[in-house]
Amino acid sequence: MPSSWKSYFTLFFVATSLPTEWAHWRDLLCLLKMWGIYRALVFALVAASSFTPVRVLEFCQSTDPDCHSHDTASDVQPSPEAVKSRWSRNVSNVIHDLDEFKVSCKKLMEAFPLDEVDGNFVRTVKNCLFSKSFPTPLKGPLRLAAVSKDVIEGILDLDMALTQSDDFLQYVSGGKLLPGSEPLAHRYGGHQFGYWAGQLGDGRAHFLGQYSNRKGEIWELQLKGSGKTPYSRSGDGRAVIRSSVREFLCSEAMHFLGVPTSRAASLIVSEEPVVRDQFYNGNMKTERGAVVLRLAKSWFRIGSLEILAQSGEIDLLRTLLNFIIGEHFSHISSSDPDKYLVFYSTVVNETAHLIAQWMSVGFAHGVCNTDNFSLLSITIDYGPFGFMEPYDPNFVPNTSDDEGRYSVGAQAQVGMFNLEKLLAALSPVLTVKQQKQAKIILKGYADLYHMRIHQIFKAKLGLLGEDEDDSDLIAFLLKMMEDTRADFTMTFRQLSEVSAEQLHDMNFTQMWALDDLSTHEHFSDWLNMYLLRLSRQQNDTDLDRQQRMTNVNPRYVLRNWMAEAAIRKAEMNDFSEVELLHHILSSPFVTQETAEEAGYAARPPLWAKRLKVSCSS
Repeated sequence: MPSSWKSYFTLFFVATSLPTEWAHWRDLLCLLKMWGIYRALVFALVAASSFTPVRVLEFCQSTDPDCHSHDTASDVQPSPEAVKSRWSRNVSNVIHDLDEFKVSCKKLMEAFPLDEVDGNFVRTVKNCLFSKSFPTPLKGPLRLAAVSKDVIEGILDLDMALTQSDDFLQYVSGGKLLPGSEPLAHRYGGHQFGYWAGQLGDGRAHFLGQYSNRKGEIWELQLKGSGKTPYSRSGDGRAVIRSSVREFLCSEAMHFLGVPTSRAASLIVSEEPVVRDQFYNGNMKTERGAVVLRLAKSWFRIGSLEILAQSGEIDLLRTLLNFIIGEHFSHISSSDPDKYLVFYSTVVNETAHLIAQWMSVGFAHGVCNTDNFSLLSITIDYGPFGFMEPYDPNFVPNTSDDEGRYSVGAQAQVGMFNLEKLLAALSPVLTVKQQKQAKIILKGYADLYHMRIHQIFKAKLGLLGEDEDDSDLIAFLLKMMEDTRADFTMTFRQLSEVSAEQLHDMNFTQMWALDDLSTHEHFSDWLNMYLLRLSRQQNDTDLDRQQRMTNVNPRYVLRNWMAEAAIRKAEMNDFSEVELLHHILSSPFVTQETAEEAGYAARPPLWAKRLKVSCSS
């Protein structure tokens, strides 16, 4: 087939898939003419039967001076800038009216049986995945404390100007329902701190619906802190400013660190009083209610499957698995007899990678129960999390975790435990042979994790290629960091910023983390090993090494003291530091003057050592 004909057939398929509005075609044809394929597309239009030959000729006359009948003068062609601008506006699909923003709950409501009982009163629920549950509006006045432009524009297709409207405040706080929304609360269970906790579920969250954006992505919108549901147990269904600021900031910070995560669109605060015992010591305190609008491709978690297996609802378990695979694991064929096994293998692999990514930025989730572990292997449910400051594998951010079960260094092992519980939940739909194969897959989890963490820390040190001593080099560094309590984030960042010459001379002026590390008695031994390893990297310059390292070693993370400073101001209705942190943490790998002035890369203040967070956080 001649190449020109191949082009025509390609354009035929392009033509049949594009908008048919006349103005859109006119602009597109002008653009395509600029790209040199104008007549080819005209042919495609005829072939596609979207236009008759007469209409094509008329169309050509109105857009191309070189294409006209004997007695018709051509129109003046618009400038390329005008065409591009108009076409961009036509296809951008930015929503300028909130009444046009529509979500849908139909896919989930049609796929699964719903709770037969209505109402938000607490109860034991059986034989369903969702209960109908309406948000309880926050008591005003309401304030928009924070909003993510990246989410509002990049995921939700909304004009940012809409976030300043009262309608927006109402929609994202539970006061009004989005068009198409039929709010639901999800039923799930989970193992908490190693023990089966029975029915848990969305105790203070409401699923609003799915939104399909202009990129073709489907996101699930959920309000957190929006009132009681059938799964609230003894809770009031509310969240407070303190916990909501942390969730909003960390969701977005983790995204920009490159860690798979749920997202946060907005944070609304109110004057509604909410009583909390922050540290579970009997010291009750009245705080203020807040709501976060958060998003994920799916909110299903390991506990979503566990509750069905534990309750003997095997048909519903199979239905849920088929739905999850069909919606989110496109590489798995629905007719594959091993589809559940392949699903399990995928989750094992991606969980290992996720926890390795947590470790790469010193992130401790704080409460790694199976109900907080996503089946899509994204980070969800931000509560008593923390980013390591001094490197300490035993770092426990959650004061409720007395035994240190969820210390930062134990997260990989906890991931293994959670995957064991996932396998137990899958067992009713696996054959005996598949169960044996799944156990072999699970045994490979540790190797997957160690392989990934090794790759990550090699990148953090700027190492290229393979060297049998790399593992020792990494372990040596981490042991020195632990012994000297060197700051995790800034040690790696300052190693990225320092030149090989400065390393050789041990010139660490104004590099406080490296200065701490260099006090170790074996630091010079490690440094010689590191410099020798770098010297063996062929076709690599020191500037290239520094650039690679600064691209993977952040200068800024959401340290607890930074979040606390923002929270204290927010509780006084000053959201400037929340906004500042959100802005800075959107570019964590770039040195920023405002961040330096705020001390976000400096040695933490002394009062930071006294900070505590709990499950109430």
